[in-house]
Amino acid sequence: MVLEEKSLSTHNVIVNSNNVVMQSTTKKIPHPASTRYNDNRDDDDDFPSPIAKRRKIETLLQTPSKDAKSLYGNSPLRSPRRDKRVYEDHENENELEQDVSDERLPVQTQLETALPPVQTDKEAIEAYEAYKAGEAQDDSENLHTRLENRSWIRGRSSIYVDAFNLALETVLKEESHLFDEAENTVFSIWRDLGYEAQYLYVRLFLRKTAAWHRIGRLGYYDDITDMDSVVAELQLNRKLPKVEEEVKPFPGEAVLPEDAMPLGTSFQFAECSEEHINTLDEASSLLLLDELKVLAKEAKVQGKNKRELLQNLRKTSGKQAGLGFLKRSETEESINSNEFNKDSQAEDEDETSTSGTHTPISKYNRDAHYTKKILDQTGKCIRLSLLPLKLFERVHLVFYRSTEWTEKSLTTLLLAKISRRNFPNYIVSRSANIFESRSLLLEFEASLRTQFRVDNVIEFSHLPVHKQVDAVRSIFEAVYPRWRVLLAKEQEKEDRVYETGEGAYLRRFSPAWVYTRIVHKGLWPLARLREHKREHELLTELLGQYLFHASRRGAWYQRKALLEEHYMYALSDAEGRSEEANKKFWKRVSLRTCEQGLEDNECHIIYHYDLQKRITKLEKQLKIPKREQHEFSHVGLSKARERTVEGVQIVPLEREETPARRASPQRKDSNGRSQSRERTKGQEQEQRAATPTNTRRGGGKTTWLDELDTNEYVSVEALCLSHYRHVLGYKGYHSEGGILRCLFGLLFYDIMFDVYVPNVFQTAYQTCPLDLHTDAFYSARTSEINSRINELAEPGRAAQILQRVWDEHREQKICVIGVRWEEYELDDLLEIVYCFTADGQGKLGVVMRVLAQEYGARGGGVPDLFLWKKEDDGSGKVMFSEVKSENDRLSDTQRLWISVLLNAGIEVELCHAAARETRPE
Repeated sequence: MVLEEKSLSTHNVIVNSNNVVMQSTTKKIPHPASTRYNDNRDDDDDFPSPIAKRRKIETLLQTPSKDAKSLYGNSPLRSPRRDKRVYEDHENENELEQDVSDERLPVQTQLETALPPVQTDKEAIEAYEAYKAGEAQDDSENLHTRLENRSWIRGRSSIYVDAFNLALETVLKEESHLFDEAENTVFSIWRDLGYEAQYLYVRLFLRKTAAWHRIGRLGYYDDITDMDSVVAELQLNRKLPKVEEEVKPFPGEAVLPEDAMPLGTSFQFAECSEEHINTLDEASSLLLLDELKVLAKEAKVQGKNKRELLQNLRKTSGKQAGLGFLKRSETEESINSNEFNKDSQAEDEDETSTSGTHTPISKYNRDAHYTKKILDQTGKCIRLSLLPLKLFERVHLVFYRSTEWTEKSLTTLLLAKISRRNFPNYIVSRSANIFESRSLLLEFEASLRTQFRVDNVIEFSHLPVHKQVDAVRSIFEAVYPRWRVLLAKEQEKEDRVYETGEGAYLRRFSPAWVYTRIVHKGLWPLARLREHKREHELLTELLGQYLFHASRRGAWYQRKALLEEHYMYALSDAEGRSEEANKKFWKRVSLRTCEQGLEDNECHIIYHYDLQKRITKLEKQLKIPKREQHEFSHVGLSKARERTVEGVQIVPLEREETPARRASPQRKDSNGRSQSRERTKGQEQEQRAATPTNTRRGGGKTTWLDELDTNEYVSVEALCLSHYRHVLGYKGYHSEGGILRCLFGLLFYDIMFDVYVPNVFQTAYQTCPLDLHTDAFYSARTSEINSRINELAEPGRAAQILQRVWDEHREQKICVIGVRWEEYELDDLLEIVYCFTADGQGKLGVVMRVLAQEYGARGGGVPDLFLWKKEDDGSGKVMFSEVKSENDRLSDTQRLWISVLLNAGIEVELCHAAARETRPE
C-alpha cells in the first residue's frame, strides 16, 4: 500500500463520489496544516460568538452609568450579523481597509458538517442552472416539484430562493407556534411577493445585511427585468395586525435591544436611502476609497486610508463620530442631538435635492452640502429593514439549529440531494419541540446576545483588566438566578420526560445551555478577584449538574482540586483543626475530587493525565501508604522522542511559487512503487473548499530533495516519511488524523447510524449525526461507545468489525464522515488495527474514545505522520511523528494530542529536518 503524503482535510471530508478517480498531481503537498489549527475556541460551542470587532467595546461602554451594568444599558451589542456596518461596494479588499482582526472566518452549521462535501461555488450553481434551463418546465411547477425534478430556470426560479423558501416552509409546517400573528402575516405577504422581489431580497439577505446597497450597481439583471419596480415592491409599507404581547428584557439585558423589538403595526421588507440617510456620518460611509479621496480633496481633508479620511471629514464637519459605522439607534440619536443646529448658518439652507429628494439635514450647512454631493453621486440605495430581517434570521436559526449560516448553508442541502451519492440508512427525525415556546426561543436569542457581549469583553477589549472583570462579573450575577431556575426545570424534564441520554442534543437549544457557558465565564472574574470560596462553590454547583457542557467537566475538576489543595484551608471553617491539620484535610478533599474526576464518565480522557499527576503528588504529600496509593504506571510514556533527519534543502531563488516548488511525489505503495493518483480540477477544488481557512498554512514552507526515493523536490513531511520507510522499515501516511477518522467512521458506523437518537438526522443526506461534533454524541451513546471500546481490546475483534462494515458498504461507496474508500486499502487498514491491538493494551480504544468525546474539537492537531510496522514474530506497533522544520513550533492542540497518545502507550516522535546541504532551486 501507499506511503504517501496527504494534506489535512476538515474532519467531515469524504472524497467518495461514485465517479471519483484518484489522479496524480504535480502540485507540492502543503505544509502540515495542523500546525496552524485553532484550538482557542470552546470545544462544545454550537452557537459560537463570532470574531468580535475591537471597536465595538468602546461603543459598548458608552452609557451614562458608571458601574458594570452599563454594559447592557441603552446601547447593547446587536447580534453578530447586524454588527457588520459595512457597505455594498466594500467587497473589494483594496477598498475595504480594515484590520485583519475584523475579518470573520467561515463558520459551518451543524447541518453543513453532516452533509457530504459538494461544490457550491457560483460556477457550479450557474452551470447546473444553465443545463436545466434547456429543459421544458410546466407552468404549474412549484417548490417541491422543482426540488424533486432538480430543475431551476433563470428568471423564473432560483436555487437560492427555493432553499430560502424550503427553510421557511419546513419551519412553519412543524414549528409555527414559535411565531405570533404579525410575524405569520409577514410570512403570508412574503409568499405573495413576485419571484423577482423574493430573489432580490434573498440575495441581499445573503450579503452584508447591515449595508446600504447602491441600486444602480446591484446587477442580477439575468433574474430581474425591472429593478426599480422590484425595489419599490420591497420598500412598500404594509400593514400588520396589532399583537398584544409585552416583550421584556431578558437576564443580562437592562433594556430590550432595537433588533428584538416587536414588529409593530406596519413594516417594509427594505428601506430607502432617501428616508433614512440623514447625516454626513452615514452618507460618507457609502463612498468608495477613490470617491472619498475626491471629496476629501475638496474639503481639504487628509488621511492615509479610508478610515482616517472618514474620521477627518467628520471632524471637519464638527461632529466627532466614531471610526466605525453607526448603529441605527445611534443614527436617530445623532439626529436628535443636533437639533440645536436648526438656527446655524443658513448659507446652504436652500440646498435641496434637485432630483426630488428633500434632504432633512440641509439645515446643517456644511454637512448638507457634502451629504447632498454624496447622495447625488451614489444614487438611490436600498437596505433590508431590521425587524423583518431579524425575523427571517430567527426562521433560519430554527431550521439550521444554528446562529451562523451563509450562502453555502442555503444551497448545500439541495446540492447534496442532487449529487446522486449513496448515504447510510437511518431514521430521519426532526422534532418540533426543540423550542417549547416562543418565549423560550426569544430568550435563547437574548442569551446569545449576552454571551456575545461577554466574549467581547474578555477576548477583544482594550479596557483595563479591572473593568473587564467588573463587567463580566456584573453580567454573570444578572444571569445566575435565571440559570438556576432553568437548570432545575431541565433536570425535572430529564427525569420525567426523556429516556437516558435522549435529551442531550435538545438541551443545546435551551437558554440554560448558553447561560451555563456564561456562568463558566463567570469563574474568571472570581479567580481574578481572589474570591476563591465563591469560585469553589460555583465549581461545585457546575459539577453537580450533568446536563450542560459535559466537555468542560474535566477542567472544572482540575480547578476545583487546585483550589482545595492551595486555598480552601484558609477560607473555610477549620472546625477545631489546627492549621496544619486543616491543610491536610483539604488536600484529602482535593485528592477525592481528582478521584471523582477519573470516575466520572463525562470527564473526557484528555483531562485524565493532569488529574493522575495531582493524585500522585497529593498521595506523596499526605504520606499515604504505598499499598493504598493509585498505580498509574500503565499510563505509558512520558515524553516524545526526538529524531533528526538530515537532507538537502532547496532554497528558492524567488518567493513566488514555481512548478518545481509545487512538485510532489507520486503515490507510492508499500515498496515505494509509484501508483497513478490523478485528481480532477474539480476534486482538488472540492478538497480545498472542505478544508477550513484557518487550518491552511500561509507561509514558512520548506522544500527538500528526496534522495532516498524519487530524487524529486518534496515537502518536509515527505522527506521524513521517506526516511521512516527506507531507513527504519515503517509503512505510513502523511494523513494528519485522516487514518484515525477513517478508522472511527468504520469501527463506529453502526453506533453513528443504527443507534436511535431523536433529532440528530434531519435530512436523508447526512454523513454523520448532527451531534457528532458536540459532547452530546458521547453522552447520548455512552453505553454503546464503551461497549465498542471494550470490544476493540479483544484480539481480532477490531479487524472483524472493520471487515464487515467494509464488505457491506464499500461497493456503494456510502458517504460516511472520515471514510475515504478510494484512498485507503482494506489490507492496510486491517494491518493497522492489528498493530494497534497486538499487545492487548487497548491503545486503539483510547484514541477512539477521544474522537467519540470530542470529534469536532480534536479533528486537528494529530501528528503529521501515521506509521506502523508488523514484525516477523507476529507483533506490531504503531507510531506517530510530528514533523518540524526550523519555522515550526507545536500548537496547543498538537501538544494535547501528543500527551493523549503517549499516555495511551503509543510512541510519538518529534522529527526535525536539518539541512545537511542547501541548493538553489
